[in-house]
Amino acid sequence: MKLHDLRPAEGSRKDRIRVGRGIAAGKGKTAGRGTKGQKARAGGSIPPWFEGGQTPLHMRIPKLRGFKNRFRIEYEVVNIGAISAAVERGAFEMEPAEAAPKSKGKAAKSAQITVNQDILRAVGLVRTLNKPLKILGNGELTAALFVVADAFTASARSKIEAAGGSVNVLEMPTAPLKAIGLDEPARDEPTPADEPPNDAAIDQATPAESGDAETTSADDA
Repeated sequence: MKLHDLRPAEGSRKDRIRVGRGIAAGKGKTAGRGTKGQKARAGGSIPPWFEGGQTPLHMRIPKLRGFKNRFRIEYEVVNIGAISAAVERGAFEMEPAEAAPKSKGKAAKSAQITVNQDILRAVGLVRTLNKPLKILGNGELTAALFVVADAFTASARSKIEAAGGSVNVLEMPTAPLKAIGLDEPARDEPTPADEPPNDAAIDQATPAESGDAETTSADDA
């Protein structure tokens, strides 16, 4: 093997195509550029983002301004005024068992009317049950209501309580709950034999042992 015998591996190198060298060369005349047109001209390269003159994609896409909170909670909202109007037209009719008992000589206090998302959905004040419910404080309220919702504004809470009602906030669990009926396994309590020796017991046993040693030594003497 000599230096002049060294050759590249078969197929590792390929000759450059020499265009425009006559028809016999296979790439003569138009040199593989086709017939006329922008790409056939010298310097006629087109950038990859060019779309032939139409509005480019980066200009057609709408540019959203501002900030959108990914963790924002979408509530179904109902105002106190809307609930009060529904009460006045008798939308929340109480059953006889829920009605307040009549007292002799005194006007009985009206019982609280229970209002929740299902009831509001039935009377048409809420569109869906898939969103949490929030009570807003716009409007006035005179009836005593027991309102169950996921959230209340401060004004709505104060108006409900001022009218003799009460509120109940639904709290969603933040951590997975234990399955019903499953109790935690009882921990094995250590037996007296397994417990480590007590220091106080050791201290109490030491004088006795030392006394026995003194007695033995005296007997030997």
